[in-house]
Amino acid sequence: MSIQDFRLVYMTTKDVEEALLIGKALLAERLVACVNIIPGITSLFWWEDEIQETKETVILAKTTVQHLDALVERVKEHHSYDCPCVVAVPIEEGNQNFLNWIKMETS
Repeated sequence: MSIQDFRLVYMTTKDVEEALLIGKALLAERLVACVNIIPGITSLFWWEDEIQETKETVILAKTTVQHLDALVERVKEHHSYDCPCVVAVPIEEGNQNFLNWIKMETS
């Protein structure tokens, strides 16, 4: 496995409870090695031809590229939004020991 195989996944949820539900589901299936839950962000976005403002909770998850399709599907199953934000960013550098840990925990 090379550095190009690792991803940081950014997701938003309506609240901490939904983030915990999604995070635990992803961990239980070993689709991610770790999730960080960050409550209390303010999001502004276009939805149904209007600018919306709402409080949300962020989930940051560490995983590998081979789990992304299943991860997105699982999030959609557990999420309350019609169109949940789930985006993956390549990890370009990092602590090799940590990356090895991600690989081990998602194997």
